Amino acid sequence: MKVVQSTGKRKLAVARAVVTEGKGNVRINKKPIVLAEPELARLKMMEPLIIAGSNIADSVDINVDVRGGGVMGQADACRMAIAKGIIAFTGDIELRDKYMANDRSMLKGDTRRTETHKPNKSSQGARSKRQKSYR
Repeated sequence: MKVVQSTGKRKLAVARAVVTEGKGNVRINKKPIVLAEPELARLKMMEPLIIAGSNIADSVDINVDVRGGGVMGQADACRMAIAKGIIAFTGDIELRDKYMANDRSMLKGDTRRTETHKPNKSSQGARSKRQKSYR
């Protein structure tokens, strides 16, 4: 039985996907993907499956474990892990090109990260300073 592991990252969210032969079951944190909320995040996570087509999507089981970050960051991380896993499982170069043509961030990560807050600063932001008024 063929098993492929893949990872996806977005901001502080990290998703780990395990792709195996199966009947098309996709689970995010042990829940079926159709129960994922909010709907916009669910549609984002299902995008690689829709692009791949029903013949590929119905022949694999995907279990995704995602931690950290917010709802949309987790959705993007899941999306990347699923797309990478399907490509590694099938080895289909045409599918890889389809993903790249649709959205490059499905396979290549976004390296932007939030800047850490500096010491002794207020909680507004990483470089925020108190404003001064001389009048």
